[in-house]
Amino acid sequence: MSDFWSGWIIVLTAVSYVLLAWLLLSNRKINQHKDGATTGHIYDGIEEYDNPMPSWWIKMFVLSMVFGAGYLLAYPGMGKFPGLLNWTSVSQWQGNVDAAKQKNEALYAEFMQKDAEALVADPKAMRIAKRVFANNCAICHGNDAKGSYGFPNLTDNDWLYGGSPDQIAHSIRDGRSGMMPGWQSVLGAEGVKSMGAYVQSLRDAQASASAEHAESREKFTMLCAGCHGASGEGNIAMGAPRLNDDIWLYGGDTGKIIHSIANGRSGKMPAHADNLSAAKIHLLSAYVYQLAEEEP
Repeated sequence: MSDFWSGWIIVLTAVSYVLLAWLLLSNRKINQHKDGATTGHIYDGIEEYDNPMPSWWIKMFVLSMVFGAGYLLAYPGMGKFPGLLNWTSVSQWQGNVDAAKQKNEALYAEFMQKDAEALVADPKAMRIAKRVFANNCAICHGNDAKGSYGFPNLTDNDWLYGGSPDQIAHSIRDGRSGMMPGWQSVLGAEGVKSMGAYVQSLRDAQASASAEHAESREKFTMLCAGCHGASGEGNIAMGAPRLNDDIWLYGGDTGKIIHSIANGRSGKMPAHADNLSAAKIHLLSAYVYQLAEEEP
């Protein structure tokens, strides 16, 4: 705040105080009339009594002004004057943050001493983990962790990069980046449709082995098996999803599968190492791990 505006606020506040005090005292008078005297004003049969303000009312005004003066001396309010207590909202906030951080550090240090199984068995740890998940993960994966279009379901025990506590912690800490190229230019429109039909058949071993899919099966082995596996079992080392189950990240109907093959897909999960401590990541990994364990 500049000196000009600081001075302006101080003068305006002081003048306002003086005017308010004058207004209060100038309107204070002793009752010189008999009880029931009126001002002579009549409106619709209603008369206005000519009585002074009650003394208790005057005293409340005085006490309020004394309190206000004390407040402006103790706390910032008069321009750049910091107040005799040197209080600021920032310092109070920081003090509260530091106190909470100190308290939480002891708690999270205790969590770091436990493995995932022990944390899962600790109701208090899971309650805290649920709140951490809601604040950092639910925006993509949903409050129920069941995901949505393009965001994996974390409760189905089908993992792109592995579902052990260590693998989950790696995903949270360092993030993941998955990319599938589009094959429209290689397969052509008809080839993409045939490949889509073959991918849909992978969940049924007998259907996928039929003569109807012979050509697509050969092209799948040449173009897709390197990532997704020969039978569509996926590859957690590359984050390539399984294609032989009924769980689909971008949808499993014919149109969406064809779109994925033709145009490719690109998915990215941001790393959380900068905004979550190692202890919170450890706690979150246990929470996410138990979500899939609970799924029937």
